[in-house]
Amino acid sequence: MSLTTVKEAVEIVVNNSENFGVEKVDFLNTLGRVLKENIFADRDFPPFDRVSMDGIAISSEAFNKGQRTFKIEGIQAAGGEQLTLQNPVNCMEAMTGAVLPKNTDAVIQYELLTIENGIAKVNLEAVKSFQNIHLKGTDKKQGDLLIKENTLISPAEIGIFATVGKTVVNVAKQPKVMIVSTGNELVEVGENPADHQIRRSNVFTMVSLLEKLHIKTDTLHILDDKEVLLTKIKLLLENYDVLIFSGAVSKGKFDFIPEVLDQLGVKKLFHQVKQRPGKPFWFGKIVNTEPSQSGKTIFAFPGNPVSTFVNCIKYFYPWYYKSVGLDFENKQQAILSEDLYFKPELTYFLQVKLNQIEGKLWATPILGKGSGDLANLADADAFLELPDNRSNFTKGEVFPILSYRSF
Repeated sequence: MSLTTVKEAVEIVVNNSENFGVEKVDFLNTLGRVLKENIFADRDFPPFDRVSMDGIAISSEAFNKGQRTFKIEGIQAAGGEQLTLQNPVNCMEAMTGAVLPKNTDAVIQYELLTIENGIAKVNLEAVKSFQNIHLKGTDKKQGDLLIKENTLISPAEIGIFATVGKTVVNVAKQPKVMIVSTGNELVEVGENPADHQIRRSNVFTMVSLLEKLHIKTDTLHILDDKEVLLTKIKLLLENYDVLIFSGAVSKGKFDFIPEVLDQLGVKKLFHQVKQRPGKPFWFGKIVNTEPSQSGKTIFAFPGNPVSTFVNCIKYFYPWYYKSVGLDFENKQQAILSEDLYFKPELTYFLQVKLNQIEGKLWATPILGKGSGDLANLADADAFLELPDNRSNFTKGEVFPILSYRSF
């Protein structure tokens, strides 16, 4: 049986994305979510001729006629209603953010003034009309598009929501996800494992990986018992949009997940990918016959920690991005810092440490003890993706990276 290539696997996963609908969320809780409506300006930005420096507002005509001293008529404060300069040879003190007083068209900052006894002397040789004034509507006009639909919401977008009075925002609804660990050798994190046991860690790695996408998940552990797996997974398929498994997908005598999923009517789209780590990866789905409802998607990752980790980033992430309407293409690359030999004809996700040197990103291999070496993930920053059609890789070559730390 020929293995599915990494490229083919990514295409199959992404082409089986799902639309989980839209929900309304308070604007302060939208960080990291995907916008599902266009946001328009409800009025001009700025909504008035806005003073942009603390100083005095004058008529530039008076200045250009040779006047250099101006009697102060009053103060235009930010947030105050617009005042009117009564005498064009006088001035009005004006604060940053205030509306420009009527009959004035220039602002001179305090640093260029000498003020004594209510008279402002201008220590400047030239004044331009509308200097230090942010004119009404120069940023955006009423009705202009401010944020496009399918934008990933950052603090900048939240500021715009507040500016236009958008207190409730339509965002992509998150999938309901269950992360399942399997295996009789696993115990809970707070337990003391026996010599033949290990603590259950993979699920919590994935909980954190999905938390980065602002997806809240549930977790469950199921023992390696076929009947128990059938009963519990059937119930999970009824209540969750996505199931992510860690373990029981290889060829061991207790690796029941593919068989159980088949019995439950899940369509296998591929099983085993031409890669290391993570070769036994199984992917499938149940297509919902109701057009208004999403299907059920199943990611069954191998139980080795590094396999689970890299598969989640390589496959679940782009599936999620496509599902919520984001255009996502991983364009991150790094330079291999030393020669490397890898014989198997498999795509190799090499753990690397990243270093920025003179503006270039270099990747130094962190060679662990295989896909079970969980501790090695903490020493690395990313996976360097090496192609499956060669064995020798040379220092200075550039390859794609899957980074799990910020650089």
